[in-house]
Amino acid sequence: MGPRRSCDDRSVTSPHQPPEPHGHAHGPDHGPPPSPGHGNGPSRGPSHGHDHDHGPGPAAGSSHGHGHGHSHSHGPAAPVSRHLRKVIAAVLIPFATAVVVGLMVLWPGGTPAHERTGVGFDRQTEQGKVVDVEKVDCASVNAAQTQPTGDTSTPEGREAVNAQRGECAKATVEVASGPEKGRTFVEIVQPDAPRQLHEGQGVVVAYAPDAPRDLQYSVTDVNRKLPMAVLAGIFALAVVLVGRMRGLMALIALAVSFLVLTFFILPAILEGSNPLVVAVVGSSAIMLIALYMCHGLSARTSVAVLGTLISLLLIGLLGSVFIGWASLSGNTDDNTGLIHGLYPEIDMSGLLLASIIIGSLGVLDDVTVTQTSAVWELHQADPGMGPRALYRAGIRIGRDHIASVVNTLVLAYAGAALPLLLLFSIAQSSMGTVANSELVAVEIVRTLVGSIGLVASVPLTTALAALVVSADRADADTRPGTGGRKAAAARGGRRRRAK
Repeated sequence: MGPRRSCDDRSVTSPHQPPEPHGHAHGPDHGPPPSPGHGNGPSRGPSHGHDHDHGPGPAAGSSHGHGHGHSHSHGPAAPVSRHLRKVIAAVLIPFATAVVVGLMVLWPGGTPAHERTGVGFDRQTEQGKVVDVEKVDCASVNAAQTQPTGDTSTPEGREAVNAQRGECAKATVEVASGPEKGRTFVEIVQPDAPRQLHEGQGVVVAYAPDAPRDLQYSVTDVNRKLPMAVLAGIFALAVVLVGRMRGLMALIALAVSFLVLTFFILPAILEGSNPLVVAVVGSSAIMLIALYMCHGLSARTSVAVLGTLISLLLIGLLGSVFIGWASLSGNTDDNTGLIHGLYPEIDMSGLLLASIIIGSLGVLDDVTVTQTSAVWELHQADPGMGPRALYRAGIRIGRDHIASVVNTLVLAYAGAALPLLLLFSIAQSSMGTVANSELVAVEIVRTLVGSIGLVASVPLTTALAALVVSADRADADTRPGTGGRKAAAARGGRRRRAK
């Protein structure tokens, strides 16, 4: 009988298999290429993931067995060993259980009711529509105002002059929702008002039931639902078209994140639960759902979860220390002042720390997933790399990531605080005065604490990924009947080529 042809030979000669860039160990030192069933050298190319375990038999169990082991680097990463999966599960399952228990214990019964103050966002609002706009002389509609002195050197003086000499808009607004749907009222728009009204425009109107009838309704904002919905639709379409199924899962994870934020984090804080504990539990739930939903239930994702968790703990620790040290109250503007007035039991400094943790989570996910994927791809490209070599190669990628991410985070916070920074520039305040004010100090602490966590996440996640993927390689190489001979043959082949 002729020699038995093994699965490895068929995998090498199959028509869909592209040629390996480095070839196999059939060079001049090894003689002619082996005949089918009698391979005599290990593959020099990278391992590609089709490790065929034939079990005992003449073709696979003899000393002439093949060590070709092909896996396609363009596919998903090869699964890790059973032992390593058990180790990762032993860490993540208790963590996930603690998160579920925390959600159950802290889950709120809903947003607590309170009597509306009619201030800021705490007003009853309805929808409305501008049905008519008429240009009128400002003097005829502002007769009750104080007559201007003619001095236009101050903003107040210019406004007083415009209120008497300019041309105002007299808008008739119809209430489009609520118990008094169809009722109309008049809104006077001054000529220098930043928001002008036009006929057919949708608006948001505030309703004050205790006010005199003629003053119960007033326009507070315009209705932006349609453009916002169109923009959200374009975003979702772009994500799905480019990301396909992965993009769809990312959108679902985003929706779940908003649900956790809306139905757990915010009501739980309003009910009086510790904002830090609520933020940690809620952020952990968002992290677990988003990462596993977007990237799959795998060891690679689990390493990213561990790296994110450790970095979040570091951010929480640093934030707690420096918020207390810098005496940041968290009550810095009208909105936080209103929250403190309505719910005085809320710890505002704890709310600030919770906002730092939640705000850092999204960028942390990006960094940890990227670093883990980089280490996994490096290992697939060169399975012979040890943990130290993988870490060094991964950290070189991470340094570029650190530079871009930190710059992005700082500019994002600076952009959000740009009007505030302009006010300080107008006041010609010194840099030290600006940085020392609580309004700016809050943003500085938020930025720097988050950035430290991001920077620390790169070496932490890279080291975890390098240790995990290297431990998996060592475990796979020593499993009986699968890879022990391959690892020894590969090391022998490298030694022969080095001579």
